[in-house]
Amino acid sequence: MTDFSAIKVFIFDVDGVLTDGTLLALNSGEQARAFHIRDGYAVRHALRKGYRIAVISGREEEGVRKRLESLDVRDIYLGVDDKMKIFNSYLNTYHLEPATIAYMGDDMPDIEVMRRCAIAACPADAAADVRAISTYTATLPGGHGAVREFIEAVMKQQQTW
Repeated sequence: MTDFSAIKVFIFDVDGVLTDGTLLALNSGEQARAFHIRDGYAVRHALRKGYRIAVISGREEEGVRKRLESLDVRDIYLGVDDKMKIFNSYLNTYHLEPATIAYMGDDMPDIEVMRRCAIAACPADAAADVRAISTYTATLPGGHGAVREFIEAVMKQQQTW
């Protein structure tokens, strides 16, 4: 079993992790995504129990920001070209150690940050290169409860769930 005892911070990608990666192109030009309600519950529950949660995503969409804000997530970084730069800035801003951080990603832009964290996690349907470096692979795919599964596993091991 993976040791989650030091984890105090969760960082998530959006597309392919908090969503299933599907983009619905609407006539208005907006691109809609679907989030799983149980992932949302787990995010809010972890925050209420004192964990930090951040989101780093390459895409900038106002609907995504609004969804994350509705879950009380405050550290939201969207439209990011260099995830490592944002990650380092996040660590410096909050005086965090990589040994306390778990990152869940699903594709190539996540790998560099995943390698710096104590726990690299991914959904079941993550890209093969991401699965290869992950210390935790969820049984569920992105956007279908993988985030909830991961948060719950960490918190249950720490007896905070």
